[in-house]
Amino acid sequence: MKQDPLTRGGNTGTPLPGRGDSMGVSLLGSTPSSSSISSISSLSSFISSSSSGEERRKGGGEEFIGREEGEVVSISIVTIAEESCPSEPFGTVGGHVEVTADESAARERDGQSKTSHSTQTEEEGERNGEEEECRKEDDENEQGDEGEEAEEMGEDESDRSALLEEEEEEERNQVFVSDENTELMSDRLNPETPWTLLNIKMKRKLDHGPDIRPFPSGKKHCKGSNYLSPSSFVSFQTTPTTFGDLRAANGHSAQRRRVTSGPSPSGLQDWLHTFQAWSGPERLLALDELIDSCESNQVKHMMQVIEPQFQRDFISLLPKELALYVLMFLEPRDLMHAAQTCSYWRILAEDNLLWRDKCREEGIEEPLVVKRRKTLKPGFLHSPWKSAYVQQHRIESNWRTGDITSPKVLKGHDDHVITCLQFCGDLIVSGSDDNTLKVWSALTGKCLRTLVGHTGGVWSSQMSGNIVISGSTDRTLKVWDAESGECVHTLYGHTSTVRCIHLHDKQVVSGSRDATLRLWDVDSGECLHVLTGHVAAVRCVQYDGRRVVSGGYDFMVKVWDPETETCLHTLQGHTNRVYSLQFDGAYVVSGSLDTSIRVWDVVTGGCVHTLTGHQSLTSGMELKNNILVSGNADSTVRVWDIRTGQCLHTLQGPHKHQSAVTCLQFSRSLVVSSSDDGTVKLWSLATGEWIRDLVALQSGGSGGVVWRIRASNTRLVAAVGSRNGTEETKLVVLDFDLTDTQK
Repeated sequence: MKQDPLTRGGNTGTPLPGRGDSMGVSLLGSTPSSSSISSISSLSSFISSSSSGEERRKGGGEEFIGREEGEVVSISIVTIAEESCPSEPFGTVGGHVEVTADESAARERDGQSKTSHSTQTEEEGERNGEEEECRKEDDENEQGDEGEEAEEMGEDESDRSALLEEEEEEERNQVFVSDENTELMSDRLNPETPWTLLNIKMKRKLDHGPDIRPFPSGKKHCKGSNYLSPSSFVSFQTTPTTFGDLRAANGHSAQRRRVTSGPSPSGLQDWLHTFQAWSGPERLLALDELIDSCESNQVKHMMQVIEPQFQRDFISLLPKELALYVLMFLEPRDLMHAAQTCSYWRILAEDNLLWRDKCREEGIEEPLVVKRRKTLKPGFLHSPWKSAYVQQHRIESNWRTGDITSPKVLKGHDDHVITCLQFCGDLIVSGSDDNTLKVWSALTGKCLRTLVGHTGGVWSSQMSGNIVISGSTDRTLKVWDAESGECVHTLYGHTSTVRCIHLHDKQVVSGSRDATLRLWDVDSGECLHVLTGHVAAVRCVQYDGRRVVSGGYDFMVKVWDPETETCLHTLQGHTNRVYSLQFDGAYVVSGSLDTSIRVWDVVTGGCVHTLTGHQSLTSGMELKNNILVSGNADSTVRVWDIRTGQCLHTLQGPHKHQSAVTCLQFSRSLVVSSSDDGTVKLWSLATGEWIRDLVALQSGGSGGVVWRIRASNTRLVAAVGSRNGTEETKLVVLDFDLTDTQK
């Protein structure tokens, strides 16, 4: 007896007349490979063992395979490499196993002519005869089909090439899945578990009915009389072939886009069948003609239906690390807009490390701890760095446009001049030529205490935390505790007015009209070093903990090593008194009455740039990150790049100061300047444009002046008064942080 391929080498069976069933088997795999072959082998042994174990009948020493008598199973393997089916709806499936019913039909016809007493030779002869007839029929059918296929291949060639290009593009655009999903998919594709790979469905011959999807004409049919329905395959994500399939894959119901203007036009179904019967190029040509025939509202309707299907939320599809990397390139304002897209984008846009980088780009060094807020879901945390950025953005907006109509006014020092001003935390310290210093609360505006002890006017001061150091015309320095008002140390040594001081950590350097500089220990009050070399009064000094730089009325700038008390460089070039200095460790910038500003290399002592443009005395300067802002008695403020020596902006125009600039400060984006004209002005550092006046005295222009200003991130303190009694001496405090005003 001829053995069935499934039972060869194992069980044997005799085919008997009966129900001719076909078995549908689908194998998941991208290409026919050794793993696919091993899976098929496993399938064969599985079917053999399960079928024989399900029902075995003993008769004459023979075993019959199948649940019913006469049931025969045969398998044919069709792969993409062997057969191409353009109408195959599962474009991403590399191969499938299909059970045909041709041999079952032949054996059924053969079984009807047999009897239980037929010999083995007769059975084999009849079977061979039937198989020969089937082969002849197939040859005739194939010869008849070759003519149709030759005509269709020309039309399908362009469709196939386009389909291949689309499939290649889809493979390139595949999104990686997470490790968890990868493990799940690897479990499904494990060849050791046939039931997770194969879906076996028994269907009666010719009992397909209307469930089978018909092949569109113009498409090449797969060989075999019984093409399996897509429903007989394992449910797996596949490439949709029609737009309706795409909508269904995206979860959109076809009913949602139906036009409810009335009943369907007559002949619509015939038109659709005609369209489906055309080849790909013919369909494209018909669509072009159809679009040209449509009105604008009809084309708009098509766009509304089609466009959403090709939109993808790529951020949600990416792994979190890649999504955050993409969001990193957004500006903070755009990042906050993106957070409003959906809840998942909100969670991503709240990433703390992402906002830490954004804050550091803006010069924000500390996160902001806020009270607990309502969260989107359990486990969701608001980013402290984002809160810090939002707060800073709000504060800067208040500087630019906030209400300034109700400032705090701190009155004191009677009608004397406020000569120096310091601001640290919530404490303000003002020094005056009335021999006193006053400590104020920035929150309440009250004078907390008055520091009394100097016997001459206070002309210089420095502050760090609660430690205040003052220099006076009485030739002494005093160290104060701002909390208690106690004088901790009185530093004696200078023989004339202490005109300038600079504090660094626990050491302070003082410059005097006696042409000397002294380095003091703040904790002990001891004089550590004396620096001599100037031949006139020392007017300005800077100290970074390693080098001391001083400028004097002798037109000289000197660089000192305080530990050895030696002058390393004498920077010569100015032709008049030096009134202001800035030092960042690498460059020294000096401003003089000769109208020039010079940039020096602190290592070599050479002049790098001479900045010209001002017309008078440069009274104040500030240097940050190679950007220098200078204020001059010519009523202008200039912004420079000290690396190139270029003047970036001149802050002037219709809103410029009308008198000498007395003081200035700048931040990353804003410049604040004060003047003898009684105003404090706000400018844009990036553009040099005037933004607004923060303070404008009514007596401005008639005697009212702003002597000093100090600004923090959230507050501005201005010391104002007059020289002729037209303006009362006071401090004006503006608060730009609304949270402080609500405390």
